[in-house]
Formats: sequence, C-alpha cells, structure tokens
Amino acid sequence: MGEFELIRHYFAAAACARAGGDVALGIGDDCALLTVPVGEQLTVSTDTLVAGVHFSNPCDPYLLGQRALAVSTSDLAGMGATPIGFTLALTIPSVDPDWLSEFARGLDTMAAGCDMRLIGGDTTRGPLSMTLTVFGRVPVGQALLRSGAQPGDLLCVGGALGDAAGALPVVLGEREASSVEAAALLRRYWSPQPQLALGQALRGKATAALDISDGLLADCSHIANASSVSLVVEQARVPLSDSLLRFAGAQRALQCGLAGGDDYVLAFTLPADAFPIMQAEGWPIHAIGHVAAGEGVRLVDAEGHFVDVSHQGYNHFTS
Repeated sequence: MGEFELIRHYFAAAACARAGGDVALGIGDDCALLTVPVGEQLTVSTDTLVAGVHFSNPCDPYLLGQRALAVSTSDLAGMGATPIGFTLALTIPSVDPDWLSEFARGLDTMAAGCDMRLIGGDTTRGPLSMTLTVFGRVPVGQALLRSGAQPGDLLCVGGALGDAAGALPVVLGEREASSVEAAALLRRYWSPQPQLALGQALRGKATAALDISDGLLADCSHIANASSVSLVVEQARVPLSDSLLRFAGAQRALQCGLAGGDDYVLAFTLPADAFPIMQAEGWPIHAIGHVAAGEGVRLVDAEGHFVDVSHQGYNHFTS
C-alpha cells in the first residue's frame, strides 16, 4: 500500500476529516483552508510523541490514537481556545492494516469528543512516532497566557491530579491491572479529556493559565517565571482521587499529584472574588494555594512550613 492510498483509506475517509465549521477545505489539496471569524486569533500548538519515550511500545493503537490527540488538544484548552482542526505526521515501521485501523478509530473518537477535524499531514516509514499540530481560535485579547498572575490571586486547578502518573506501574507491566482502581487510573492515562469548556469559561476571569503536562510543580514554575511572581502550593489542598489514594497509598499519591505529569488538567490563577462565581456556575475547580510576591514555586505543609521537593516534574531531555 502506497502513502496516498494509506492516507485515503485510513484517515481521509474518517468522519473527522470532513470539512465544515471553520475548515473550508480539508484533506486533498496542497494545503487546508481555515476560516477564522473577524475579531478572533488563530492558536497553534505542536506536540511530538515517540514510542518508548512518550508511550509504551507495543500498546493498544486505539488508546494511543485517543491519547495522541488529547495531549495536543489540551494545549488549546490551556489558552482558552475553541478547537478547529489538526494535522498528523505519522511515522510507522511498516503498514499494519489492523494497527492503522484501530489507531485511526481512536483518533476519530477523540476528534469527535473535541469537535476537531483532521485537515492534513504526512506519513513515512521509520521508528514509530507522531507529530500533531492543533489549531484553534480565540477572541482577540482573550487568550489565556502564563504571564498575568498577580499577588493575591488564588492558584487553582480544574480537577484531581496524579491519576495518570499513578497508572504508570500498570502501563509498564510492573503491577496488575485487574483492580477497579487501576482501571480508573488507566482511563485517565490513555483517554485524558482536554478541559476545553473550562478554558473557554476562564476567558476574562483567569489572570494566567496552562495545562498540566509535566507535573503541577514544574508547570506552575512556568506561570511564576512568566508572571514574575511566586506561586505558593499548599500540599494538603492538592486534590487526589480516591482511586489513586487506594491504589498508590497517601504518600505516593501526593508525589504523583505534585510531580507526576500527564494530568492534562488546567492550572490557573484567579482573583479571589471570581472563585465563588465559578463554583456557583458549577465548575468543579479547586483552590490549592495563592500568588505572592517573589519568584519560583513554594510548597508548604499544613502549618505553612516550606517542603523541599527534589524532583519537580518531567523534563523532556533529562527525565
């Protein structure tokens, strides 16, 4: 099977490859055509996932398809953007019809859930990897940035942390996957749900935001650095799921929540008076600390004492 036949058979025929909405022209020409409404800006982000580095190999191709698009789309959520579409550059060692069919099905499932359209890409032969570029739009001046946090703001997150990191021993075959708790953690690892609606709801409210991919403490440092402030994290307020606590134990669960990575939950700073408004609107957000003058990220215990953390998150070159 040649490259173009492969694209037509497995990807161009998928439901997510149909033009519509902001996609005026999708797969089939030299370029896709996107229509961005007047008064909005285009948001673009690229992620590369490499077998054996960002996901286990072999793994379920359906779950991999879901995860690949979810982790990329989460960047749009972190900017408060409305999704438009994505491109896929896929490198595979050989043409395996069963693998490709399941991977494309997983990709299509996540695309439907995120209202995304596949608008182009490339395929080539080599070690398994994939690069996805996602496109979205946001009203001019309303994109959520990392650089606006102010002393006195609350530091918040959009849900429980650490589940995906807690699943790693199962993903790597070091622990059994038969328990209910393990199954719940595996869902968070393989099928994270980008918090697109929350990101859009935070426009005009949050002073800074991003999605948590490399661990809470590591990613909070990006907000601290960009905003020239200090973020104080109260470890007792970090939300952990019952499944993670039962599966990993309290100490390991907290470590996963603080530094595990792969959460794809939003972290954001919010003026104190906006927090109860968002709670009243039904958003299940958690205040886990505050913004202060200074620099960096400080983790404190229930008494307010500094807690030393030697490893603060995932680093793409040293971890």
